Formats: sequence, structure tokens, C-alpha cells
Amino acid sequence: MSCVCDSKPPVDSLRSLVEERAEAAGGSQFLLAARDERQLSFAELAQRVARWRRVLRSHSIREGSRVGLVIADPIDFALTFIAVLANGSWAAPLDPTIVTTKLDQFTQRSANLHLDAVVSDHDAPPNSGLTWLTVTNGDATGVSSDESSDATVGTGGIILSSSGTTGTPKVIALSETQLLHAARHIAAHNRLTVDERGFNPLPLWHINAEVVALLASLVAGASLVLDDRFHRSDFWSLIDRCEATWVNAVPAIISRIAVVQEGESVPARLRFVRSASAPLSPALLTTFEEATGVVIVESYGMTEAASQICVNPLDGPRKAGSVGPPVGVELRVAPLDDSRSPSDATPRGSANVGHVEIRGPSVITHYEASGYEDRFDVDGWLRSGDLGYLDDDGYLFLVGRSDDVINRGGEKIFPREIEDVVLASSDVVAAAVIGVPDEVFGHVPVLYVQFVAPTEPFGLEARVDELAETLSTNFPRARRPVRVIVIESFPSHATGKIQKRWLGADSVVILAERDLG
Repeated sequence: MSCVCDSKPPVDSLRSLVEERAEAAGGSQFLLAARDERQLSFAELAQRVARWRRVLRSHSIREGSRVGLVIADPIDFALTFIAVLANGSWAAPLDPTIVTTKLDQFTQRSANLHLDAVVSDHDAPPNSGLTWLTVTNGDATGVSSDESSDATVGTGGIILSSSGTTGTPKVIALSETQLLHAARHIAAHNRLTVDERGFNPLPLWHINAEVVALLASLVAGASLVLDDRFHRSDFWSLIDRCEATWVNAVPAIISRIAVVQEGESVPARLRFVRSASAPLSPALLTTFEEATGVVIVESYGMTEAASQICVNPLDGPRKAGSVGPPVGVELRVAPLDDSRSPSDATPRGSANVGHVEIRGPSVITHYEASGYEDRFDVDGWLRSGDLGYLDDDGYLFLVGRSDDVINRGGEKIFPREIEDVVLASSDVVAAAVIGVPDEVFGHVPVLYVQFVAPTEPFGLEARVDELAETLSTNFPRARRPVRVIVIESFPSHATGKIQKRWLGADSVVILAERDLG
């Protein structure tokens, strides 16, 4: 059966899209809760969205209003998120713990985003100074919803802000048009149809889950199961009970489910697992596919592009170590000497590592806050901050972030090259290479690694010995880490991306350390 998004000309309005889905497949399930019996059909979605729009407008939340979403329950979040966009307002999704454990961050983010109101399943913090609506079971509590919602609605979107802990915060605004452009390409690439059902355990306040899971499913007329977070216990059984045909995941999740435990079985209906948000080692990809028989589709994206930039095809060639060719955007690799390429032509091959730059209908053309104007050139190309190269088939291979490159006495070292070799070991859970100051060379690489829990007789010392031998075999002295630090676990983002800047924090527990010389 073909994707619903192919049956009519695409719409660039969430309100129109919701109404179309209700008309075309009203009784079909759209959202399902993974941990209870709650379900929401497309017809019920349209009814709830219309009710929410009346509530929002009764509180003067209209076109252009900025609405913070601080909602832990995934069904409540998804419904409110769609309703705010369908109202022509701007949704500002925030980590739901921000009003309970990070109140100072909430205050700062609210100011950065210029919020007019907040919808939350938490009570308002003291002196928030914002219109505050409390959501329970998908509806606002204790408010009137009598005002008509028939007024013409302008285009809203998503507005997001970085923390600003390392400088001026980046404020990113993505219109409905940009979001739906990305969602349509994702739905088409994944061949989503009305018969497909996704499973999403990723945080909905992140652009990946919002577009890749939620909006792509809506565009396709497909259904989506939402979990509050990833749970390893009973995972494969849950996927089977939910009748999921694909899973939206990150490498940290894939590493946990790559070993099918005794008594578990992988559902035959599962077509693929999508990987994003962090690098996926070729070794882990191979291990997972051999253990489960399920295809992994590795991808690459960023908030500034409304999520997806590159993705490997469902049917080969899928290239291990590559995030695939660009889909729905233009991409080029500019020289490392910081010159901007005068044309779209990009030299190919691993010898031509450079700055990854993008532009296209889903890519922002500026940040809402000042201070990042140099990220864009006069032709609209956005410098992503990532480094990589294109092969002869146009597949992108990433080697790291531009600010992660280690200059060891003039020798440029790309951390991912080392990390991928280390991650090939079945004993390694995660790895990260950072540069540390050195009096002689300027900076030298140091490897942080997390092993599978050590068991006798093959303990930590033996594992470090083996790792040192692997590094010596694969890298000349000038390019290999000078030290290995074994840690209990990595500081990471909610999506599983390692936060390298916190590796020196006191909260990182060091289990072993060895100089390699």
C-alpha cells in the first residue's frame, strides 16, 4: 500500500494535515502508549486539536505566540505539540525535568526563547511570570474552552535554544513548512504506509523524535507507539506486543539490544531500526544485524536541518561507517583551510576531509540570536561544525567535530578514527578521544573507554593490555592516544550522545588509568 503522503499534493499546515488524516483514516490508530491502554485515532486527534485551539485562544495564545512544552508523558506531549503548531503558534519543547531539578535553567531558557506561555504536567514554579496551563490526560485542566477556533491560522513551528553554557545560546526557529519538508522525506525514505507502526523510546523534546517519529508518522498516515524512555527489560516482547514494524533508536540503545537474551525472540514483522544522534560503530552495526536479522539504517541530522540530513538506503548499498547520502538537502564538503568553495563541486575520497556544509528547504538560513552569522555564507550554505568526506557514490563519512580535532605538533588527529577501532572490540561499551594540553606537542589524544563489566579471569588489566596492543597495531605513535582512562560510565545527553566536555568532571568515576607513552 502506498504512503498516504503520496496520494495528494503535500500540505504545509499542521492543521490541514490533521484534518486530512481525520477524513481519510478517522478510525485508524495514530498514537498508542507503550505502558498502558491509551490510544488516539486520527479522528480523535482532530477533535482534541480543535479543543486545544479553543483553550489556547481563550488565553490569547494565537499566531506567533511562543509556548513552552514541559510535559513528561509522551502521549500528552505529542497531542499538545501538534495542537500548538496547528494553532499557528511556536512550540518550544523543553526537558520535563527542567522545572523540578533545573529551575535556574528553565528561567534562562524562558528568557532566551521569549516565551508567552507554558503547557506542562507540572505545577508552575514560583514567580514564573508566564501564562501556565496544566495538562492531564491530553486536556488542559481548570480552563474555559468556549471561544471559536475557526479563525484563519498562520504558520507556526518549533523554536529551540541551546543551554548557552559554552557561549551565546543558539536559538533555532523551524517553520511548519521546514518541519513537514523533512517529515515527508523521512516518511518516503522509510517507505511508511498506513500499515506501518513505529516504536519511539526517544525523548520527544528532541528534534529527532518530533520529526522522525511523530511528524513522519502523521504525514504517512501511519501509527506510532510512544514509550516514556528506553527499557531493556522485556524489550523484544514489547516490540512484538505493539506490532511495531520499525524502531527509532540511537547507538546507546542498539548496543543494549544487540545481544538477544535467552528466551527472547525478534519479531519477524520488524523491518528496520533507525540509528541517529551519535556515531554508530561499524562493529556494532554488524553485531546487531547478525544477532537479530534486522536492518540498521544509520543516519545523520541536526536541529538546524529539522532533523535528517543523510541516511543510508533501506535496500543496499548500506555502507558501514557512513551515514549515507544526503536526502532532501544539498550537501558539500569545504576545504579545511576554511576557504568557502565557490561551487557545489566537492572533491571525493578520504583524503579530502573537510567542513560539512548544508542548505535546502528544511535548513535554517540564520539563527534567531546574534553571534553565529559566520556559520552562513552568502549563498546560504550552513557550516554544520562536523568534519567528513564524500566517497565516489556520494555517501558521507563523518570523522568528528571541527572543535574536536586534535593538533599534535602539526599532526591533525580525528577522534572518530580511533574511536571506531576501539569500538570494534566486543568488550567495549563506549569510547571517546579528547585532546589534552601538552607542553611539547600542544595537544595530545587521550582515550576514555567503558568496558563491559569486568569478570575474572579477564579483568581490567588484561583488557587494557589488549586495547594497548590494538592501538599500537592500528596507529603510528604520533597518532595514537598517550593515555587510556577506563571509566564506569560516560556523561551523556538524553539521546545517548556522549558529552565530551564533562569527561573531566568529578562525577566521572575512573576505574583504571594507564600511560601508553
